[in-house]
Amino acid sequence: MKIKQFIPVLAFWALGSSAAYATTVGFSQVGSESGWRTSFSEAVKAEAKERGIDLKFSDAQQKQENQIKAVRSFIAQGVDAIIVAPVVETGWTPVLKEAKRARIPVVIVDRNIKVSNDNLYLTRIASDFREEGVKIANWLMDTTQGNCRIAELQGTVGATAAIDRAAGFNDVIANYPNATIVRSQTGEFTRAKGKEVMESFLKSQPADEPFCAVWSHNDEMALGAVQAIKEAGLKPGIDILVVAVDGVPDYFKAMAEGDTNATVELSPYLGAPSFDVIEKYLAGDKNIPKLISTTGDVFTQATAAEEYKKRANR
Repeated sequence: MKIKQFIPVLAFWALGSSAAYATTVGFSQVGSESGWRTSFSEAVKAEAKERGIDLKFSDAQQKQENQIKAVRSFIAQGVDAIIVAPVVETGWTPVLKEAKRARIPVVIVDRNIKVSNDNLYLTRIASDFREEGVKIANWLMDTTQGNCRIAELQGTVGATAAIDRAAGFNDVIANYPNATIVRSQTGEFTRAKGKEVMESFLKSQPADEPFCAVWSHNDEMALGAVQAIKEAGLKPGIDILVVAVDGVPDYFKAMAEGDTNATVELSPYLGAPSFDVIEKYLAGDKNIPKLISTTGDVFTQATAAEEYKKRANR
C-alpha cells in the first residue's frame, strides 16, 4: 500500500469511524470488438462495484495509443493499481516504467505483453491461449480423422490470443499430413470482418476442393463465417464444420441449432482474480505468481442448449 493511503485510514480510525479508504483502480480495456469482450468489461465493473472499488474504466477502441494515454492518465491521477488488457504484445516498456517509478502495480489480463523485464508488471491473469488452440485442434482432428482442408480466421495481428492460439492449433495439425490450412486471413476478432473474409474464402476456393472446416480464433468471427456459409447456400456445422474459442452465449445458441460444432471456453470473469491479487499486494503480500491461468474446457453440440441457458441468464 502506498504512503498516501495511510493518511485517510488513520484519520478514520482516530475518529472511531468504520469507514475505509476506497481503493482506486484504473482499467484499460482493448475495446468492445466482441460479445466476450463486452462480458469481460461488465464483469470487471460489477466485481469492482461489489467490492467498493473506485474503478476508472477506459475503452481503447482497439488502439494501443489510446491504452498508453489511459495508463498515463491513471498514473497522473495517482490510482492504487492499474489493470491492462493489452491490444498487442509490444510497445509497453516505457509506460510500464513510468508506472513502476510511481510505485503503482500493473496487472496484465487476457492477452500478454513482451517486455525484457517482467518486474515491470505484477502478474498476468489469463487463459493459456496455446492450450486453447491445442484443445480445439485435437477435437477437430478426432472428428475428421485428420483429413481436413481448413479455413483460418485469424485474430488481430500482433495480439497474444491470435499468435498463441494459432501456434497451438498448428502444433497439433502438423502431426496429420492430410490436415492443411488452405486459407488464412485476419478477421480482426469481429463478426462483420469474419463474415467478409469468409465470403472471400468461399469465392476463391476451388469447387472440387471444398473446405472441411473453419477454424476461428474467436466465436464472433466464427458467427460471421456462419452467415457467409449460409448465404453461399451451404450448411454450417454440416457441410463445413465450425470451431472457435471463447464460449459466448450467441455461439452456444448457434451450436444448439447445429450451425457451429465446438468451442473452448474463455472465461470473461477476470475481475475477481485481478482484484484479489491487487488487494493482497496492497496489503503487503509480495509473493504473487507471474501467471495465474484460467484455461477453460471444450464444449460441443451435446451440451450446447444447456450451456446457452446458463450463459443467457447470467
